[in-house]
Amino acid sequence: MVRVQARRTIDELRQVLADPATPADFEVPAAEVLAEQVLVALERDEKRLRLRRVINATGIFLHTNLGRAPLPEALVGELREILLGYCDLEIDLETGRRRERNTRVKALLQGLLGAEDALLVNNNAAALILVLQTLARGREVVISRGELVEIGGSFRIPEILEAAGARLREVGTTNRTRLEDYRRAINEQTGLLLKIFPSNYRIAGFVEEASAADLALLAREAGIPLLVDEGSGLLLPRRRPGIHHPSLRELLEQGCDLVCASGDKLLGGPQAGILAGRAELVELCRRSPLYRALRPDRYTFAATEAILRHHRAEEKLPIERLWPDAAVHAARVRALAERLDGQVVTAEAFIGGGCAPGEGFPGLVLALPPDEALLRELRRGMPAVVGYLRDDRLILDLRTVETADDDLLVRCVLAARQRLQELP
Repeated sequence: MVRVQARRTIDELRQVLADPATPADFEVPAAEVLAEQVLVALERDEKRLRLRRVINATGIFLHTNLGRAPLPEALVGELREILLGYCDLEIDLETGRRRERNTRVKALLQGLLGAEDALLVNNNAAALILVLQTLARGREVVISRGELVEIGGSFRIPEILEAAGARLREVGTTNRTRLEDYRRAINEQTGLLLKIFPSNYRIAGFVEEASAADLALLAREAGIPLLVDEGSGLLLPRRRPGIHHPSLRELLEQGCDLVCASGDKLLGGPQAGILAGRAELVELCRRSPLYRALRPDRYTFAATEAILRHHRAEEKLPIERLWPDAAVHAARVRALAERLDGQVVTAEAFIGGGCAPGEGFPGLVLALPPDEALLRELRRGMPAVVGYLRDDRLILDLRTVETADDDLLVRCVLAARQRLQELP
């Protein structure tokens, strides 16, 4: 690294010397100065090339740029022993023989969802493309025009279908798609019916869509599988504000053949994709050569198994902080505002991750004077603090901050202020 950075520094100096705009009396830095520049650059790269802890004060719980769902503290403690050593990922310790790594996740999801079979893959897009490639390659996939979404990172549903070798068959219009539209589109080339719950936007007004339950009846009548991409990882019918679609268990109970979802959203686990449903269809996906490329490693399996046990025990997840006890939360915000000479104002928080598009949750937040330099300096701290500027204020929303981090947050703000005061 030192040699590479030294070459970069010298190359940058050469570019300056070769630039016609460089003054004739430009003085070439001494070797000691160049060495110091190399050290500074190395220290900068050390921070830039390493994942750093962030205190999320944005009020967006499933913040994709900040890693989405944080794991429960108790769960992290459970994982320590597994991740530090070896584990029985693909071995049956009773018989000493090899077994499928998906065994435990399958059993947990069968119990939670009532699914015949289940499979874990790298992410929800992986689950989607695995089903498309396995069940609809070279055939048509019927989907509403209103559900041809972009799922993030510029990946769009039509492009995913194309990559899987399936052919898109759009039905209905952007705002209205009826069950009869699907019925008319079904023919001998149809390989799959696909329903996707849209992320990051919601269509309101003159709208209509076919329900998953109605599509399940149509699919059974036509003898064609139905895949429902639930997306957000809502396992059980536990209603949350802003979530208006059925859970994975409800979708399976309604007769959907397959369902898929993300593991790092409402599920509260690591990045993963859940695929569950009819045994013969899941087994076809498991046998696909593509599955080996899409299956997760032991770290993802360990964390997913742990979070599923968390759900089975009906224990609270960190996301519950978005809806705190009003009196306790108000006292918490006022206490930090007093320590930081701030104010208590109202602002909206969001679930994030496309789980409740446009659905904000008003609550009390900590407001500081609008200082872009302070906002930037907070991001440079250790740990970094990420807030936002709005309505002529620097907002720090404690609903996405662990209560145990309150003192640390105060120290980070005071330290950032001090660094700004020391600047020349």
